[in-house]
Amino acid sequence: MTEFISSVENPLFKKVCLLQASGHIGQKARLSYGQAFLEGVHLIQTWLGDPALAVLLTSEEGLANSEVSKAISGHLDKCPKTRIYQLDSILWKKLSNLPNSPHFAGLIELPKLRKNLMLPSSDRLDGDVLLLDRIQDAGNVGSILRTAVAAGFSQVVSISGCAHLWSSKVLRAGMGAHRFLQLYEGWSHEQALRTISAPLLVTTVQGEFGLYELREKLQGPVAWVFGNEGSGVSEELLKLGQHVSIPIGTQIESLNVSTAAAVCLFETARMRMANPK
Repeated sequence: MTEFISSVENPLFKKVCLLQASGHIGQKARLSYGQAFLEGVHLIQTWLGDPALAVLLTSEEGLANSEVSKAISGHLDKCPKTRIYQLDSILWKKLSNLPNSPHFAGLIELPKLRKNLMLPSSDRLDGDVLLLDRIQDAGNVGSILRTAVAAGFSQVVSISGCAHLWSSKVLRAGMGAHRFLQLYEGWSHEQALRTISAPLLVTTVQGEFGLYELREKLQGPVAWVFGNEGSGVSEELLKLGQHVSIPIGTQIESLNVSTAAAVCLFETARMRMANPK
């Protein structure tokens, strides 16, 4: 049964507005409610059939869209307890960040944020890891998560100061990558160093190794480290990691961090495909 929402005072509408807020307000709301806001047909399609997608929101215009109505019907077949809400068209305009897209959004239950964001101190994080060191631009973070899945990485750790991994902007840029990743966030540098087992490969402009010289180093588990857009990787991680640079033309000083991540992760994947175990 579809429930109708027509007032800005509706508790669910207020909650959704908080969940998609930027900065500390949005992050606090997402952690408090244990939910994140998804908007857009293609993003929601990633979670269709998953009980974690517990709420779907649309409008009269959305219900008239065949792609939206088909997605709702298919999701309800597998997850009949899903709550469906139809928003008044005026409310939808207040809510939506995608004015030219079909009216379709939802709330996803967060995966307990990996036991309150952190592993017990006695645990180790084995295998390949992607370590994001205070990357602040949500678009960069989401693009890196999408690239990680494409390149075969599944574990991502973000240091405190990164854009919130479950913010609306990161989710949109990630295009569904979140569903296929084990995400750990809000860690300190010390916790990351204590917990990650693989050797750190730290991307810097002037590295002791060029990316295409690594070869054998990429055959085993690695922890790629990508730093803040302005200040780069922190001193704590620089001290303990192997410094790697990407060869680029002299006319350009550096690469955007999401581009650098794509180059490094796919070089790792390429070397492993060329030398399968």
